[in-house]
Amino acid sequence: MSETPEPPAFVRRLDTTNTLLARICFLLAGVALVVMTAIFAWLVFGRYVLNDTPTWVEQVSLLLVMVIAFLGAAAGVHEHTHLSVVAFRNIAPTPVRTVFVFITDLLMLSFGALMFWYGLELTQFKWNTLIPLIQWSEGLRSLPLTICGALIFLFSTSHLIRLLLGRDERKDSIE
Repeated sequence: MSETPEPPAFVRRLDTTNTLLARICFLLAGVALVVMTAIFAWLVFGRYVLNDTPTWVEQVSLLLVMVIAFLGAAAGVHEHTHLSVVAFRNIAPTPVRTVFVFITDLLMLSFGALMFWYGLELTQFKWNTLIPLIQWSEGLRSLPLTICGALIFLFSTSHLIRLLLGRDERKDSIE
């Protein structure tokens, strides 16, 4: 039985970097979820026990939801767990399936680039405005979108490189 040769060094470094970035995304999203749970517990305690509702909780939780959703989505692109429809791709013959995978990765790369570009513009536009009640920059609301776009672009580029080198290991791509 022949073993597949080791991937080129730059692919190994890219994979290592992307895996580290995806783990950081999962870690940050997990921490944000725990913090959001804790501040909602404080909200309930403040409202029903202290009879003094903390008004900042809603605004902070909206920021945390952005972190959870967008960093989780970016990591999902890396891990191939993002929402995707693969029914047509799975029933297609292998050559056609490879074309579908290529097109999908190209579309994801483009989508990530657009998310990054327009997210960056939105973040810059809103940076000098403050969020009511917490007085933090309004640009923080769109910063996770910008970071997610950059990561989706990076992860999709990596998937395309692996596909073009014949080293795509996704289960729903080339079997």
